[in-house]
Amino acid sequence: MRQYDYREKWKKLLTPEIVSYLSLIHEFKGEQTLFIEAKADMLTQLVEIARIQSTEASNKIEGIYTSDERLKALVKDTTRPKTRNEREIAGYRDVLNTIHENHDYIPPKPSIILQLHRDLYKFEGSDIGGNYKSSDNIIEEEDSLGNKFVRFKPVAAWQTPEAVDCLCEAFEEALEEKQIDPLILIPMFVLDFLCIHPFNDGNGRMSRLLTLLLLYRAGYIVGKYISIEKLIEKTKESYYEALQQSSLRWHEDENDYEPFVKYMLSVVVAAYRDFSARVALLTVEGRSKPDRIRELIKGTWGSITKSEILERCPDISQITVQRTLAELVENGQVIKIGGGRYTKYTWNREKMGDR
Repeated sequence: MRQYDYREKWKKLLTPEIVSYLSLIHEFKGEQTLFIEAKADMLTQLVEIARIQSTEASNKIEGIYTSDERLKALVKDTTRPKTRNEREIAGYRDVLNTIHENHDYIPPKPSIILQLHRDLYKFEGSDIGGNYKSSDNIIEEEDSLGNKFVRFKPVAAWQTPEAVDCLCEAFEEALEEKQIDPLILIPMFVLDFLCIHPFNDGNGRMSRLLTLLLLYRAGYIVGKYISIEKLIEKTKESYYEALQQSSLRWHEDENDYEPFVKYMLSVVVAAYRDFSARVALLTVEGRSKPDRIRELIKGTWGSITKSEILERCPDISQITVQRTLAELVENGQVIKIGGGRYTKYTWNREKMGDR
């Protein structure tokens, strides 16, 4: 029988690698807090970009798409959703905004989780939102030949309300004891939430929204400026692999949380590193926009795309980026790789070194 009690389980997770991640995140958090307090006005564009990327990426993982133009209009709430996909995207937008603006007042309780799920489907005409699953569900996987098989069988529908109650109660009890680092406890909670799989639909998106909520409540607000959902979407194969490894023997209460905790901590570290890099570009005084683009490419090991440059330099226009890239390629400082939408750029280290 599954026991939702974290008070002893977390001790197995204090491996050297996880402890290293924790130390890095604590250090990054201190730096971020100081910068936000001093330069909050400079980060408005990062917040807007992260909202768009988070809404797009979390839905994209579940196969929910719309055009870039429609996505931006939906996130900015300047248009009404036209399709089912767009209705679900708009719902995610609203829940994300709620978490951004009110996280201190949203405790992880069953009634709150149901309310957030209801809002996720607020633009749908059905009663799918805000209700636990009405029948047992399974998590399927499809191989390269198109054959489907059951990867995991979640908690039965009749057991779900009690399971969510126990999960939330165990999380709150563990937090109150103040012995477990919330950075370890949060992915443990999210893993258990995904294994319960309490809803007919929307479990993955709810898990990512709850991840943000719990990180924010613990003081780790990097997800407001850098899209954690996008980082997950870019590494979703690793995400699913870690989820599968940590869910083995879950029903017998013998699962290993380490793969999933380690993966989620690596994502948070990546978000903080990305934040530091973008802040460095935003705060360089006296440096022209072309010079900032040049320094970004030089500081990137491997290649970088035009869209990635625009993401990291939100105050620089697309025209300026295009013109600067053309000039850097022409004078040999940057090498252009490929063409069309797949074009990438890399610093010409053979010719320029680190100059």
